[in-house]
Amino acid sequence: MKPSDKGPYIDNVVDLFSNKSLSDLKNERIIRLAPELDGLEMLYSNDASGDRLFSLQVLCWGLKASGEVVGLVPWLNQLMACIDICDPLNGRWEGYYDPGIEDIFEEAPIHKVVELETAAEYYEYQSENPEDIIQEIPDTIGTHATLSGDGFHNITLSEVVSWRLFNDGRIKGMLADHNKVISTPILPGDNCLYPADESPKFKYFFQHHIANKIKSKDPEAIAAISLLVNDEG
Repeated sequence: MKPSDKGPYIDNVVDLFSNKSLSDLKNERIIRLAPELDGLEMLYSNDASGDRLFSLQVLCWGLKASGEVVGLVPWLNQLMACIDICDPLNGRWEGYYDPGIEDIFEEAPIHKVVELETAAEYYEYQSENPEDIIQEIPDTIGTHATLSGDGFHNITLSEVVSWRLFNDGRIKGMLADHNKVISTPILPGDNCLYPADESPKFKYFFQHHIANKIKSKDPEAIAAISLLVNDEG
């Protein structure tokens, strides 16, 4: 006789890549996004820079199915929760930062928590289809996708128009296929948009100040690109 409650058995199933149970992974998925519009940042460090801290603008805040709210930033080739960044070489999360009042903090701002919880309750969405689009927000921090099909000998920088949240919690940066543009400006949800990671040439995301340095062939930016190329090799 089969048990009617599969919960305990599901908890015993572990994902090979994350080493987390399927129920834990379900609770980790993002169910709602709120753009960061006040310039809050993420602080991070790495082993190569001693006590020096670096900052990145927070793109948005995400509400997990568990109820936790986290800041999200474009990080290497994906949108990632700030608190999950833990790489001795590329970076390690050190907290959130409000440059206006020079305050460092570790929890999501209460006004964003309230915004997300209220919106999630109002727009409660029920679906079993992982491909359903739950939400799409504009990119407000000038994120660019780096595209290269020849080992970074030639680079194309494409502006990320928006970020699309799917029902299974995936968040994809959306680029414009300019051969399919019918009207401008290109807004979130436009039919000409496609996910960056579906392009075989997609490599990394960069915020606007780094992208502009790459465009101007800044030596430090080019050196950083070289390090990424070496890591790929």
